[in-house]
Amino acid sequence: MRPLRILTLAFLLFTLTAAAQTDRRIEEQKRVIAALEKRIATEEQEISKIQKGRTATEERVRRLARQIDSRNQLLDETEKQARLLRGEIARTDSVAGNLSAKLERDRAQYGEMVREAYRNYKHNNYLTYIFSSRDFTDVARKITALREVASLRERKLRDIEALTAEVRTEKETLDRRKRSLDSVTRSLSAQREKLQRDARNAKASIRSMSQKEKTALQRKIAQEQQLDVAIGELRKLTKGNTEGASFSAKTSGLRLPVTAGRVKRYKENMAEITGPKGAHVISIYDGKVVDVKRNRITNKYDVYVAHGEYITSYANMGTICVEKGQKVARNAQIGTIGSAVNVMTMETEYKLVFGIYPPNPGQKMRAEECFRK
Repeated sequence: MRPLRILTLAFLLFTLTAAAQTDRRIEEQKRVIAALEKRIATEEQEISKIQKGRTATEERVRRLARQIDSRNQLLDETEKQARLLRGEIARTDSVAGNLSAKLERDRAQYGEMVREAYRNYKHNNYLTYIFSSRDFTDVARKITALREVASLRERKLRDIEALTAEVRTEKETLDRRKRSLDSVTRSLSAQREKLQRDARNAKASIRSMSQKEKTALQRKIAQEQQLDVAIGELRKLTKGNTEGASFSAKTSGLRLPVTAGRVKRYKENMAEITGPKGAHVISIYDGKVVDVKRNRITNKYDVYVAHGEYITSYANMGTICVEKGQKVARNAQIGTIGSAVNVMTMETEYKLVFGIYPPNPGQKMRAEECFRK
């Protein structure tokens, strides 16, 4: 019995630890969601203040594009929270089910103990058992055994009471998780409706603009999405760097930095690479992370990696898993691709803006050359 109880306690301890970790992750998701909701609310106030007019229309579209992207991020984070809750509901349901099954087994065992005790009492089996003793020592031993059986029934009853409380607690937790999931699901539906509303408003504003205005708007949006590269300062940090020092302008045959990515457009030393939602972003070569920034306009991450004295930049990342000063291996993950909104269609896409910079500022290097086989 003792090994079984120890295993049960170990299982409960493990499940409690897992539940605590999930609770922390859910609370962290709530903080992320709250920050995004606050940002969206502020942006909505700013949009409502914009007056009518050609210049105002351009500004309104730019803000709506950012608003749509923020709502997409909010939907992604809320869906993550929903997944966590569904996983926790499944786990809690499993624990509650296992505890309920054990409770029923214990109750059945206790019932059999009580019935057996009553039968023995009814037929005077206890006295027969004691009087059949060989001597006083045997009498003492048998009395001790009877007391141990009675004690076992008491322990089983206490186990049943404890298990009943645990089952009740787990079921209360399960009900609470289900209510939270219902709330999150309603929030998701509301955010999707608001996203569709913002897209309709933005498309209506775009239709009222001339082609010249649309071109100017695309240029401004592209400038917002490009890296704010302080390459001059970063070059100072790469002086004497030995990580990935074998990289050169002749390096080729590398993997695209986006898993299952597609090159959409090349421009000078920049490459725009699209990929599926959640795609991993990888370092094209061995190197060292020399800087990590967060773009204050797009709210996405920019990561800079030094390969010897060459620098590669990865912009518009949704999440990152590296930090400044960290060494990275070739093809090692540095984060995930970020979302962006096509300002002409207001459709969401996922892309990385990749750049490569040689040590000599006067030297131009086309990013696509690295990926040629």
